Amino acid sequence: MPPCTVSIHHLRPINRVAGVMEDIEDFFVAAAPGFRLPITAAVGINTSKKNKRDNSSHHHVPGSQTIFLKTFGCSHNQSDSEYMAGQLSAFGYSVSDNAEEADLWLINTCTVKSPSQSAMDTLISKCKSAKKPLVVAGCVPQGSKDLKELEGVSIVGVQQIDRVVEVVEETLKGHEVRLLNRKTLPALDLPKVRKNKFVEILPINVGCLGACTYCKTKHARGHLGSYTVDSLIGRVRSVVDDGVKEIWLSSEDTGAYGRDIGVNLPILLNAIVAALPLNGSTMLRIGMTNPPYILEHLKEIAEILRHPCVYSFLHVPVQSGSDAVLTAMNREYTVGEFRKVVDTLTELVPGMQIATDIICGFPGETDEDFAETVNLIKEYKFSQVHISQFYPRPGTPAARMKKVPSNVVKKRSRELTLVFESFTPYNGMEGNIERIWITDIATDQIHLVGHTKGYVQVLIVGPKSLLGSSAMVKITSVGRWSVFGDVIEILTESNDISNASDSKDTVNKERSSPCSNEEGTCDCTPAKSDPCACESNDCNTVATNSFPEAQTVQNASTNPSLLLKRKSSPTLVQTQTEGDSNQKLVTSNVRNHDWGLLDTALIGGIFISVLTIVALVLYVT
Repeated sequence: MPPCTVSIHHLRPINRVAGVMEDIEDFFVAAAPGFRLPITAAVGINTSKKNKRDNSSHHHVPGSQTIFLKTFGCSHNQSDSEYMAGQLSAFGYSVSDNAEEADLWLINTCTVKSPSQSAMDTLISKCKSAKKPLVVAGCVPQGSKDLKELEGVSIVGVQQIDRVVEVVEETLKGHEVRLLNRKTLPALDLPKVRKNKFVEILPINVGCLGACTYCKTKHARGHLGSYTVDSLIGRVRSVVDDGVKEIWLSSEDTGAYGRDIGVNLPILLNAIVAALPLNGSTMLRIGMTNPPYILEHLKEIAEILRHPCVYSFLHVPVQSGSDAVLTAMNREYTVGEFRKVVDTLTELVPGMQIATDIICGFPGETDEDFAETVNLIKEYKFSQVHISQFYPRPGTPAARMKKVPSNVVKKRSRELTLVFESFTPYNGMEGNIERIWITDIATDQIHLVGHTKGYVQVLIVGPKSLLGSSAMVKITSVGRWSVFGDVIEILTESNDISNASDSKDTVNKERSSPCSNEEGTCDCTPAKSDPCACESNDCNTVATNSFPEAQTVQNASTNPSLLLKRKSSPTLVQTQTEGDSNQKLVTSNVRNHDWGLLDTALIGGIFISVLTIVALVLYVT
């Protein structure tokens, strides 16, 4: 048994009814709520399947088995799966994507759309046919625990992911466990195995305050529950130390954060930004937010989105361009209010990119309603639109409404998709010099994937060693879904932030760190066209900046080996003089400086030492 494993097998099960444990906390005398392992977060563990041991009895040893883990749904679900994989790995289990050779299947489910749940049903059937032990997690069992498909299946609730090891162990022993009831949130410092070691998906709250008539997620995730600012900042600092380069804030509604604990989203975002490295090596991506709650903080959110450490990107679902349909959906905002969000952020944040969602064929949607949706999308030409057909979810009010004929729903979905695909949102980017953050490998296994400040996907050619780094690239061509670029400079960890996306000539300019106040947020006035590219007299801080020692790339797409060619330019040091009202920048070449008193004293000491040695030699002779 691995040394970090805490055995629970000696604990006495009680009150078992018909072989089903409804809650492990009720059946293990010594299993205290909030049980935590005395281990550090297992980040970046290889989740590939371990080699089978020769000893045939290993299947009976807890922690020696292989677990097949499959995830459906949103980034919040992905984060939950990473936490479950981390705990299982910490106990010695091997987490695999090979279903055939696994000893147990763990399926993390999504209840948003019928296709996701249908895929889950198919997978459950395959597992039962293969006679494999099965644990189902996520929103489906939490919101519909009495589903016929879940009969005889162990269940882990969305707030019980920190108990997954116990559920797996009991299931492997042949017990059916249903662990659903809890009033506290899982800790953020649990062991975690990230799907992408450079990306941390950070849940900031669960549940929401809305009551959309079509939504099943609230049945599973419940009412709003927010993590404290301190716990989230602690997690941010931890993952930055682990080498994470992107932090994605995730929740069912980011904009509602903190309303249950007396804070709000801007308070959290400012605190997170202050905890990020000043060199811009780690970027923050704000998660999906519905219009009602962000309306109260538009200018504050805009200021945060301008910060060099925050992607100028936001996912704001509109769902329909018709107020009548929005009312039927109980979305709690109008099309005019959605427009206000988009217009304000676009005006105040240079290079702002907004993604949105549309549901086609909601019950009662007329041709006129759908035409309003099409016109809205045509007007704004969003670079990202997630288009869905309406699927009635059991138990929701919309499921009882009169449906639009399915052939009409499909027709509208196809029409809107054609409209969206006719846009060319990245035209005009050719020739731009952009800073990107490289975090992934493209599906073609040839290109690396980076993102600009506006979260535009950039495909580059280069060695995998560039993953986790930041670079300056020149955009060479654009496509419908992404752009292509050549790397011209690799930015090192010591580099200061450069807001390169605001100028095509940035590579040849001095890059200084962003003006910041004591909290680390942008201290420039929003009235300026480029609020975070501050002039030397715009901020009241004293800073020391340095030219980065850069690496240059020439024609990286044809010769990746040139990626590590160093630039042979002198290093300059810039200091901002304190107490000067004009705050002049004094620049000096560190290789051609005047001698000071200390230099003179050192040379004099060496000269006197030489004379003394000569005198001693003569004396001895």
